[in-house]
Amino acid sequence: MKAKYSIMMLALLPGLAVAAGTHGGGHGSGHEHGAANMEQHMGGHDMAQPMSGMGRPGQAAEISRTIAVDMNDDMRFTPARIEVKAGETVRFFVSNRGRLEHELVLGNLVMLQQHAEMMREMPHMDHAEPNMISLKPGQKGGLVWHFDQAGTVDFACLIPGHMEAGMKGQVSVAH
Repeated sequence: MKAKYSIMMLALLPGLAVAAGTHGGGHGSGHEHGAANMEQHMGGHDMAQPMSGMGRPGQAAEISRTIAVDMNDDMRFTPARIEVKAGETVRFFVSNRGRLEHELVLGNLVMLQQHAEMMREMPHMDHAEPNMISLKPGQKGGLVWHFDQAGTVDFACLIPGHMEAGMKGQVSVAH
């Protein structure tokens, strides 16, 4: 049933980037969750509507620069504030320098908070979303993202307790 669950998660998060990694580690029990239950946890978000302002998956040929992001057990991202330009495709080279699993999930703040709540209620869920990278201690990986319009894109670690402890940041997208 993992495949069915992953498909449902993809339906919840249309138009987001494909990233390396899965939501493994402490989340891998293979629990099943219904679409109605997940929609309730996502605040009733209309799953057919893309989340505007976030951008889209980037292609390797489009990458204009690489930005290194470190995650560690002080529950911080370094840097926590990133500046890009609208139309830019960025590779985030993410390193987990801690002893705990961490992840970087791109989204808007409301979506991230809703997903974090779902993670607290179902901490053993196994999923892979296209807008995230989840890394075990010492791992490194990449996420390629195209920022298509000016605004703010948030990011956070949604492992229970991490975002609440301050593990979040923002990408400021300038004209």
